[in-house]
Amino acid sequence: MSEDTSSESPRAGAGTAEKRTDSPRETREAKDPKDPKDRKRDSTEAGSPDAKEEKAATPERRPLAEEQDGPVSESDALRSLTEGSGHDEAERSEALRAGAIADLIAQRLNADASGTRIGTLALFNETVSFGGGFHTGDSHAARTRPGGVSVLSLEAAELAEHTELFAQPEGYDEALDALRERRLLVLTGPPGSGREATAVNLLAESLALSGGEGGCHRLLTPSAVLEPGWEPPVKNAGYLAVLADGPAGVREFAGAFGVRGAVASAGLPLRGESGGGVHRLAAVVAALRAADCHLVLTGGHDLDVLAAGPGGEHISRHPLVPVDPLAVVERRVLGHGGSADAHAELQTLLESTGAIGALREQPAAHNAVRLASVISAGGDVAAAVAALRDPSDQVRAWFNRYREPEAVAFALAAAVLEESGYLTVADAAVRLRAALAPPDEAPPDLRFGDRLGHEQQWIRLDFPEDGAFGAGPPRVRFRNGLLGQVILAYAWNALDGRRDAVLDWLRRLLNHADLEVRARAAVAAGVLALADPHYAVHRYLTAWAGSTSWPLRQAAATAVGVAGSRPETADAVWELLHRWARGDASAYQRRLAGTAANTVGGLLGRSSPDRAVAVLRNALDREDDWGTLPSVAWGGVHLIHQGQAGVLLDGYLDWSEPQDLSPMVVKTLSAFVFAVSRPYEEPAADADDVDHAYVPGVPALLSGLPRHGDRLAELWARALARRPVQDAALEALREWIDENGEFSAYTHEKPGALDELAGLLVAIARRRGRHRDRLLWWLEKWAADRDRPSANAARLRRAVERAT
Repeated sequence: MSEDTSSESPRAGAGTAEKRTDSPRETREAKDPKDPKDRKRDSTEAGSPDAKEEKAATPERRPLAEEQDGPVSESDALRSLTEGSGHDEAERSEALRAGAIADLIAQRLNADASGTRIGTLALFNETVSFGGGFHTGDSHAARTRPGGVSVLSLEAAELAEHTELFAQPEGYDEALDALRERRLLVLTGPPGSGREATAVNLLAESLALSGGEGGCHRLLTPSAVLEPGWEPPVKNAGYLAVLADGPAGVREFAGAFGVRGAVASAGLPLRGESGGGVHRLAAVVAALRAADCHLVLTGGHDLDVLAAGPGGEHISRHPLVPVDPLAVVERRVLGHGGSADAHAELQTLLESTGAIGALREQPAAHNAVRLASVISAGGDVAAAVAALRDPSDQVRAWFNRYREPEAVAFALAAAVLEESGYLTVADAAVRLRAALAPPDEAPPDLRFGDRLGHEQQWIRLDFPEDGAFGAGPPRVRFRNGLLGQVILAYAWNALDGRRDAVLDWLRRLLNHADLEVRARAAVAAGVLALADPHYAVHRYLTAWAGSTSWPLRQAAATAVGVAGSRPETADAVWELLHRWARGDASAYQRRLAGTAANTVGGLLGRSSPDRAVAVLRNALDREDDWGTLPSVAWGGVHLIHQGQAGVLLDGYLDWSEPQDLSPMVVKTLSAFVFAVSRPYEEPAADADDVDHAYVPGVPALLSGLPRHGDRLAELWARALARRPVQDAALEALREWIDENGEFSAYTHEKPGALDELAGLLVAIARRRGRHRDRLLWWLEKWAADRDRPSANAARLRRAVERAT
């Protein structure tokens, strides 16, 4: 029970500095009795129950700097709670937004619905090889080349694999006609789209229609066709040339097509001169006609760009439209026929095992072929789907294939800024690409959007429903929600030479004008810390947490919250927060303690409220250091908004139990008064375990009054009886009850709200000491206020008087 010592103790009206003998008294100045603001806020106004024991005095008012690097006094700390500082509102808004984004990402990270393995064990294990190239299931370009042989015949088994159950893509007949007419066809499409299978079918069908008996052959050195005097080794035959994806794969063809820009933009040197490229292509076509042969050249986006340049008039171009992977599965499992019941049974199997979603995420034809083989063999389809959806395997394979700065830059930018608009992501990617590549003499011709369907198939652009730019920007999203986080972890751990550039780039994003960009960058920093928290703490987290820039401190809080959201890292993160909270009274350590308090008001505090309250206590109970009070007060508010009011209020009751003038009691009650004054804001993202019973715009402890009535009555009684907290407590109480106050709409519209307030005041008045007299005096004063009379105050006064 609260014991009112305002009349029993001669020290009741003194500030904390008077009680301590080791700290000088702050300079004071008397209030102006004519100032209505001072009249309203002075709890020792003549005639009040506290006037005989307490002297009215306020600390000297001096401006607060944006950053408090020197000693922070009690008066400055208390004033910062009541008046705020320039960045308070922005900091609060950013904390809420960043916390909401962190919640969503942490939920994705901790979900294991698809059996994925994320982290160092998935990235670094005995089966991983970081050397060599990567080859998809539909490419045989890397098979061992026999010495001195430039072509290799396609065996009957390989031809049958490609042709017997082939599902024709859209425009296949047009491509066949073009090949037969022009003899040279450039067939382009994204990796895994089935472009090689399509090419083999086109060649086989062309030979069948023309009566060619030379068979199909693979060119092991595609650039050989550009050499002077080249002739097809076998007449009446079909030839397949597969170019590797990326600028390096088409570098040797750039001269022949007369186009340098596509590879020069990536900083790759060209071999040979472009002059004569048109004549070389014409010579290739002439040689094919003379030998009655056909040639299909397959590749990705860069080949398509080259083929559209000068010299392209000698060839036919056909961009491949990928076949629906579900159609590929049906053809491979059911063949060219299949009854209606068989189709329905297959559809049920694909739906029940999640195969449809997996193929939408990874629509490459070879994935459909692989899954169809498991179904046909009666294998474990669910396990095959889980393996297909494993983001770790996707990421490792992609980074083995794509190493150019522009590809890596856009992947990382999308991983950090997923859900953002395309232009925002593209601008961030351009800045990162500049850090990863040698300086350009002129701005590079980067067209990320053109390459998304080729080298960035895991990313999609979601346009507004009407498909128009004017209706809103297209959003950048990964097909698998976990991919972005695995990309970040892989790049951080595997790309050793680029780690500094990535961290510097993230640091610059934290100063972005867009709040959402800053929040997502902070979350990304937490994802990077998951793999090696110890390294991250010493590499960047501690520096950010102790920075004089509050956006950096907020970023550190968000990052630490994400890093501690997983069981294997939680204990280490909580120990780090306690270490930051217990530091000395230096400005740097104070900032670390403030960051720790900010951190526990978010995701970590919701999952482990007892640990969060312990960190807040460490951050608050720091001897003569008052500088952490605002951060702890904000951390407490955020913890309440996370649905953990009961645990926090129990902590406040415990910390203020002595009810004396010690610093810890005054700090605790000040933090409580701050909490009852702050309106609740709905979280930006829904979370199932967050209490949504609070009313937006109303303090959570006011709308949640019935659930915490006993705790609130005791804390209100202590705050109303204790200087220097008393002034702020009286102002807050008047806002709660006054029909003209900030929260009057709530008390006016909610049935029974005023009765709940009456119950609170009666509980306060029944406590031992002068609580009843104090409440009656102030309620009567507010009821009869000439400028702002309160009918609610009059009604509540009568209720208290009757009940006590």
